Amino acid sequence: MMNAFAARFSFALLVPTTFLVGLTAAAVRAQNDLYNPIPIPERNQVSDTLTDQDIPTGEGGFARDYTIELSAGDQVAIDLISDSFDTIVTLLASDGSTIAENDDGPDGTTNSLLFSRITETGTYIIRVRAFGETGGGPFTLKVTRLRPI
Repeated sequence: MMNAFAARFSFALLVPTTFLVGLTAAAVRAQNDLYNPIPIPERNQVSDTLTDQDIPTGEGGFARDYTIELSAGDQVAIDLISDSFDTIVTLLASDGSTIAENDDGPDGTTNSLLFSRITETGTYIIRVRAFGETGGGPFTLKVTRLRPI
C-alpha cells in the first residue's frame, strides 16, 4: 500500500515539473521571436530603415539592434548616417552594458560617429536609434576596424 501511495505522490510531483519546463521552453522561444538582433554582414555595412515596428526605447522612440563579433584589441569606428533623423549609435557589451555612445559626429551634422577600443573578445550589439521621442527612416550603418599605421 505504501508503494502505491509513493507512486501516486511521485507522479503528482512530476506532472507540474514537466509542465513548468514546457512553459519555460515556450517562453524562451517567444522571447527569441521578440528580440532577435540582426547580424552585421561581412562587408560591415548595412542600409536599413528605422520604424515604429522596431524596439521601443521607453522614451517614445524606437531602436534597431545589430550584432557583431569583435576581438580584444580591435579598434572600431562606427558610422551612422541618415538624412531622415538625428542619429544616436550605442555600442553594448553582450551583458547589455554600454561601452560607448555618440549623438553627433565631428562634422557638425546630426550623424553619429563612434570610436572604441575593444578590451574583451565577444559578441557586441550596435544599437541604432533616433534622438528624441520620434524619428525614423532610412539609414546607413558602417563598421570599420581601424589598423595602426
